[in-house]
Amino acid sequence: MAGILYIVPTPVGNLDDITLRALSVLKSADLILAEDTRTSSVLLKHYGISAPLQAHHKFNEHATVQRVKDLILQGKTVALVSDAGTPGISDPGFLLARTCAAEGIEVQTLPGATACIPALVSSGLPCDRFCFEGFLPQKKGRNSALLALAGEPRTMVFYESPYRLEKTLEQFAEVFGPDRQCSVAREISKLHEEHVRGSIAEVLAHFKQTAPKGEIVIIVAGAPQAVKAEHHNKYKIEREMSGESTED
Repeated sequence: MAGILYIVPTPVGNLDDITLRALSVLKSADLILAEDTRTSSVLLKHYGISAPLQAHHKFNEHATVQRVKDLILQGKTVALVSDAGTPGISDPGFLLARTCAAEGIEVQTLPGATACIPALVSSGLPCDRFCFEGFLPQKKGRNSALLALAGEPRTMVFYESPYRLEKTLEQFAEVFGPDRQCSVAREISKLHEEHVRGSIAEVLAHFKQTAPKGEIVIIVAGAPQAVKAEHHNKYKIEREMSGESTED
């Protein structure tokens, strides 16, 4: 009988954020796949977990995924973790989950830590409907991706490096407008957690004065009605000029 692939969220900051079920799965796993074995070793040692640990990251996942799949087909229980949060969400995990699902292997993802949801709910911006954009392209396609979101009505969630935050907020001000509301969450669940809220211009001014550190989540308000209409009309004109149908 085939085993199971467990996708296990791990704390994004405070080690106490791990669930009891996650600890149970990690303790009983035949193999734990980790994005960085050094990082995961700290968590496992903290909770006295001694299951075998193997590296599984974006640089080797294509080479190892078939062997891991075969282990599960032989009846082994494999747990996949990333450095922090839920694997597959801007972290390795998608390829292995897809491969196992295609093979008919049971894939169970445990509920648990992720940085985007606390940042979104704490932002004070609407969170009943939102779109998760993760990391924007660093170079090619970045401007096109932003322009495509200019009329997005839902609250938008982005991940960003502290080293690129200032530049990203400048681009947001240019594309979304400096008065669009946003929130930057920093170091979620850690000792120095911080939320900076206000217009994009105000938040940008703050980080020009105070260099950001740590993990960053940016929450941006959706487009107001006037912007949505303008963006929609521009989109229709561009399609008409290209000869494409504009029927909804």
